[in-house]
Parts: sequence; structure tokens; C-alpha cells
Amino acid sequence: MSHPLFEKHRATLESAVQAIQTRGYWSAYNEMPSPKVYGATAPEDGKRAFEAHLGQQFELGQPGQTGWHGGEQSPFGIEMNVQYPVCEVNTLISAGEKAMLGWQAVGAEGRTGICIEMLERLNQQSFEIAHAVMMTTGQGWMMAFQAGAPHAQDRGLEAVTYAWREQSAVPAEARWEKPQGKNPPLVMQKNFEVVGRGVGVVVGCGTFPTWNTYPGLFATLATGNAVIVKPHSNAILPAAITVRTLRAVLAENGLNPDLVTLCVAAKRETTRELVTSASVKSIDFTGSNVFGQWLIDNCRQAQVYAELAGVNNIVIESTDAYKAMLGNIAFTLSLYSGQMCTTSQALLVPAGGIDTDVGHKSYDEVCADLAQALERFLSKPEVAHAVLGAIQSADTAERVEIANSGSLGKVVLASQKLENPEFPNAKVRTPVLLACDASDEKAYMEERFGPISFIVKVASAEAAIALSERLTSEHGALTVGIYSTRPEVIEAMTAATWRSKVALSINLTSGVFVNQSAAFSDYHGTGGNPSANASYADSAFVANRFRVIQRRRHV
Repeated sequence: MSHPLFEKHRATLESAVQAIQTRGYWSAYNEMPSPKVYGATAPEDGKRAFEAHLGQQFELGQPGQTGWHGGEQSPFGIEMNVQYPVCEVNTLISAGEKAMLGWQAVGAEGRTGICIEMLERLNQQSFEIAHAVMMTTGQGWMMAFQAGAPHAQDRGLEAVTYAWREQSAVPAEARWEKPQGKNPPLVMQKNFEVVGRGVGVVVGCGTFPTWNTYPGLFATLATGNAVIVKPHSNAILPAAITVRTLRAVLAENGLNPDLVTLCVAAKRETTRELVTSASVKSIDFTGSNVFGQWLIDNCRQAQVYAELAGVNNIVIESTDAYKAMLGNIAFTLSLYSGQMCTTSQALLVPAGGIDTDVGHKSYDEVCADLAQALERFLSKPEVAHAVLGAIQSADTAERVEIANSGSLGKVVLASQKLENPEFPNAKVRTPVLLACDASDEKAYMEERFGPISFIVKVASAEAAIALSERLTSEHGALTVGIYSTRPEVIEAMTAATWRSKVALSINLTSGVFVNQSAAFSDYHGTGGNPSANASYADSAFVANRFRVIQRRRHV
């Protein structure tokens, strides 16, 4: 008999399965923060729920608690002062292992139904989560709502869907008969059980604490494993709200809530102790190359799924929509002040300029026109604040100052400080645009996270494509773009991206941008270049999180 929550959410699951097979547009959760969608009181209820956390202790009822820790600093300058439970690492691991026994007994159908119920519950809390994401990351409101809530939930459902598809492909039993010629056949009864690999750890990032966390969290959970969420020290609240909700759903269904716990680490050593435990069998991480590589090198007992730094790039060879191209790129560079793992950093332009629908444009003209497009796009304060948000970390702010100094290249457009009237203490900076030669590799050939981009002068279109391929192959990229009116150039760029294994956007000029990724359709990362060792999500992302254990007997 099917689990009741599997039956409740069967239609959603079936639609999601079809979506990952067809890769067309589909979303389970509405991206518009409309009272008509979420309820007349949802916006205010969500805001009050968020505000109720401020200055309080966030109770989770987890085992092994030894104290409290907080310290989040809002990029918008508001006082957070939330305290979170600090729990002994080995106690959380042991509790997770114990909770896995009941989770195993539920079966794949039960786990799938309960996970979708979790996501539905999180969707009902979208406004609360959005405020938490906004105030811890610096994202503008609309982005915080969309990326932090429904889009993140879609990504979680995508992982659950892949997990269900892979688990459901394993039969529960089989009758095995091997002919023996004139003799009676050999007959065996075989049974197969899908079993989780063990405790999973999800290490969150500071800029997208739900969008980058939910795929690993739900992929691990849906495949039969316990999950310990280790959030970034400055973006704990979105993870804490998530963990609390998941624990509540587990308890409501008669399951041990310690299947999902939050690990808030006051010391860096705590994280290292957690991820190197012999009981931890999978680790999901988004962040710096230094710690990501450390995880890969030192956590040999676990499968590590890492999204790291990269140098996303765009080749600009020609266009028949010059103004629209500049507008699209301006939005790409401005969104969330470039604090995205998909933001384009290197714009590769031939030294001889480009042909456009408004005449030939020299390299210098392209630089000047893009600068003007950025200034024009951000000229209205309400647009600027909505799109830019705020600078999340002091390190990013420092990188902007270094770029503004001209030490990395000629300053085509300097970053400006903007005053946010709603949040006077917010750290708001416009993008800085630098011009440099292809030979200035030390400037642009490493990720400079934040609103910093380079217009790189290359010898030719062919050289630009070759440089794009080398950037991706050697330093990694999640997103690559091409603007060209020539089919042979697009074909050459396409071949280069096959070799360097990166997603390609071609001539984007309207409402879709190179740094955006849609669940159920776009593969986020390929796992084929240094920016990420997995694609989030596909079958490979989930299938190695469980094992099939068989038993057999003669009949």
C-alpha cells in the first residue's frame, strides 16, 4: 500500500518526472510574491514571522546541545542577534544514524511523498524565508523571494524527482530462472533493497543559502540518508527555518526528527571534524576553491559534490541587436552586484571591434557603450536597489576597491556607492568595468567574486573562442555566452564548449540572462570543468547516494 503522502503528491511528482524528461518550462511553486497566490495575509504574516526570530534563541530541540552561537551581520545593516543551538558533532551524527532506521522502513515511496510534503510546507513559508534570505545575503527583495523560496523549492523537488526515478527503477523482487538443458532449471528468489549510503553533510554558502543547499539536502534525504546542514556563518537563519520545518514534518509522520539537524559551528575545527567523520558518506559544498579542494582531498570516506570558483565568460563577435545585447549584459553584470557563481566576469572582444546593426563598433566603443548601458540601467534608484541588493561580505567590498584603483586594468566604469533610503546602513555598490589586454592574464584569469568584470581585448574572434575554452578548461566556468551573427563562429564556439564541457548561451537579448538557471530545464554545472564536479541536478547527482542490497535463495 502506498504511503498517503505519496498519493497526496502523486500528481506533482508525475508532472516533475515529465518535466525532467522533456526539459520544457515547468514550475511547481509560483515565483510571484502575490497575495492572490499565497494568501491575502501571507506577506505580512511572513514578515512578522521573520521579525519574531530577531534577538531570540532559535529552538530546534536537537540532541547534544552545548550552548548558543550567532553573529550574523546583515548586509542591509539591521540587527539580527539570533542565537542558534550549538550541538556536539558526534551526537548529531549518531542521532542521524539512529533516525535512518525508521527512514529506511518508510521505503522510496514514503520518502518521496514526505519530501514533497516538506517542500510544500516550505512553500507556505516563502515570505518568511525570503526575508531571512534577503537580510542575511544582501539580495534584493524580488530576487530573495524568487531564488530563496520558490526557485529553491523547485530545485529541491528536482532532486527528489531524480531520486524517485532512480530508486523506482530498482525492482523490489525478481524470480530468477536459469535453464539447465535437460535438467531442471536453477530457480532463485531475489529481493532488492534501496539503502542510503549514510549520513550526508550539506555545507551552505553565504550568498544562496537555500538555492544552493536544497538540491544536495533533498537528494540526500530522498535516497534514504540522514542530513546535517552546516550553514555559512553569515546566513544561518534560512537554513535554520528550513531544518525546523523538515523536523516538524518528520515528527508529524511518526519519524525521528533527528534525521535532519543543523550544525552551527563556532569554530572552524568543528566543520573539519564533522566532514571527516567515518560516518559521513556524502558532502555537498558551494564555496571557495581552497576549502572545496580540501574537502575533496581529505574526505576520502565520502562522495564530495563541490561547486567551486570559475571565470564565466562571454565572446562578443558581432550582433544584429546591439542595444538589446548591451542591455542584457548590463543586467547580467548588475544582478545581485555580481555575487553569483554564474555572473560573467570576462567579456572577450576582438581588437578590431565588432559588426552591429548600428554600424561597426571599435573595441573602445564597445567598452564605452557598455559602460553607458550600465549607467542608464542603474540610473533609477528604485531599479538599482531592487537589482543590486547589497554587498554581502567585507572581502567582496575590498575586491571592489582594488578594482576601482585601476591596478587590475583600465577603469572604464568605476563602482559607485549608493545610498539606500530604506536601509541607510546597507553596503550598495554599482559594478566596476575594467579594460585589459588578453596578455594581462593575472588580472582576469581568476575569479574576482562580486561586481567586477573585464572587457578583454583579444586578437580575433578565433582567439576569443580559444581563450574562452582555455579559461573554462583551466579555471572553470558555469556559464559561457556568445554573441555572433555568423553561423560558423557559433559552431566553433559550440565545439569549444563541448570540449571544455560548459553550458552555452547564444545571442541572449531579451528576458533570459546568461547567469540565470531554471530548474527542470537547465543543467546547473556539468561536472566537466573545474567550476564543479557534478551537475545539479541529474541522475548522477542522486544515484550515488544510495546502494542496492540484495538477498537471494533457492526456491
